[in-house]
Amino acid sequence: MAAKIERQVSEFNSELKLKGFNVWQLEADSQATKIYNRKDFYKICLTTGRSIVHYADRSFEHEGTILFFGNPHIPYSWETLSTTYVGYTVLFSEDFFNALARSESLQHSPLFKIGGTPILKIDEEKRAFLNSLFLRMIAEQKSDYAFKDDLIRNYINLIIHEALKIQPLADFDHHKNAAGRLTAVFFELLERQFPVETTDRPLKLRTAQDYAIALNVHANYLNRAVKEVTGRPTTAHITERIITEARALLIHTDWNISEIAYALGFEYPTYFNNFFKKATGSNPTSFRSELV
Repeated sequence: MAAKIERQVSEFNSELKLKGFNVWQLEADSQATKIYNRKDFYKICLTTGRSIVHYADRSFEHEGTILFFGNPHIPYSWETLSTTYVGYTVLFSEDFFNALARSESLQHSPLFKIGGTPILKIDEEKRAFLNSLFLRMIAEQKSDYAFKDDLIRNYINLIIHEALKIQPLADFDHHKNAAGRLTAVFFELLERQFPVETTDRPLKLRTAQDYAIALNVHANYLNRAVKEVTGRPTTAHITERIITEARALLIHTDWNISEIAYALGFEYPTYFNNFFKKATGSNPTSFRSELV
């Protein structure tokens, strides 16, 4: 059984990497559909039931049908409270969505952008129509039609445009333990930046200010929350995680120092050298040579 699940997960992830897209019905969900690289994929969910969605430092509890838009650059989590929970989920990468080079970045969309409200309440008439779009995507995903990717992109665009006509929900509540919740999503967002897998996709978030902007809070507020919970400032945690990744890249890759510096978000190798030496007492070249 474990081998079967592992094979399903592998096939699921391979398909995501190949096509940048997957859609499924929640009632038919399996373990495989729950495991994917969150930092690469946008997500749209149409769900009916009772749930709590935690998004950045806000939480929303609702019973009924909602449409949710998940940005991979913003942490979110989902608590299902119903005994029955139905709906659909579609995952897609920005490269898949913008394959025809005629769409602006998804991060600029009112539904996905940082600071936006990604949850909309859906009435029964609208739910039936959106259901039909998800079912069409599922059918096309299984078809042999040569241009099914283009057709699926059109369905995603149609869902987005239908959503833009709907007034977003405004009754988000800040978590009762705001500092704890904000710290938790900060760490989730921090971990989503890693591991660094290629030299041509550098870290997008490297400073406390970068994380504060991503979480739609003031940098001082984020730092106070993180320090209250952990006893250490935001910058200390970011530095520690980048140094951990730097060591791993120096040990396990043959990338040169300039490539590692760029991959970790440093504009110049000298900046990385100074950063690494300040944190470890050794420069990257010396650290690597000591391993030989």
